[in-house]
Amino acid sequence: MKIITFAAIKGGVGKTTLTFNYGEWLAKKGHKVLFIDLDHQCNLTQCYNIYESKNTIANAFKGGDVDIKQVKENISLIPGSVQLDTVERDLENSDKKNMLLYLWLEDNYEKKKLDQFDFILIDCRPDFATATKNAVAVSHAIISPLTPSEFGYNAKFNLSTRLEAFRKDVIDYRTRESYITAELYFLANMIRPNYGSSRELLEALGLEAKEKGTDNLLGIVPAKELFNHSTIDKISIADMKENPELYQKHKKFFTELEQTFSKIYDTI
Repeated sequence: MKIITFAAIKGGVGKTTLTFNYGEWLAKKGHKVLFIDLDHQCNLTQCYNIYESKNTIANAFKGGDVDIKQVKENISLIPGSVQLDTVERDLENSDKKNMLLYLWLEDNYEKKKLDQFDFILIDCRPDFATATKNAVAVSHAIISPLTPSEFGYNAKFNLSTRLEAFRKDVIDYRTRESYITAELYFLANMIRPNYGSSRELLEALGLEAKEKGTDNLLGIVPAKELFNHSTIDKISIADMKENPELYQKHKKFFTELEQTFSKIYDTI
């Protein structure tokens, strides 16, 4: 099982849209996917027309029961909660506040038959607060979208800095080893190759990779209304691709997205 968190400090970068579409892509490939919606706006949950107030992910932090709902073939979901921000505030003084999801997964691994899933994908709100830290603590990888906006590239360093501080804070005091083992990766999202801001972002990422000798950029997702509307219309790109007319009309985009998702799969 691989656990991947989609996180960002900045809002409006397409995080939920990427989570939704990558999970749907995996499901089409035959993998069993569990979504966990850790954003109190519950946009991922609403993609599957679920509007729950009981037994949501909030209960994982409060000791209550949590429902896992099968929403499609190969796809299940733990619904989000609009009360999650309140729950976070209530946990402020708890010593174990950042490890509660880890404990819930450990305690419910057999009871909830979590071993049936090949992937757990977690959608977080745009911050690095308690819920997001819980997601990071259980993850093998973090994927953060970067957009060609005024503060898009700066968001990369913001998240990297916060992650490293968290990594140093959550340690085994005997061995000094961190419990936080997730690798951080980035996706260049909403890219328009002919626009200066997009070129500047890609050039900056390329220059950084060359200087540091590392490349944690997983790929590029072109700007496309088709992609943006997938969560609005509640139809994934993987489903759209099965429409022959739509596929022929947007073949280049489908091909590019397939390449990016394949690289994510091969890398993580």
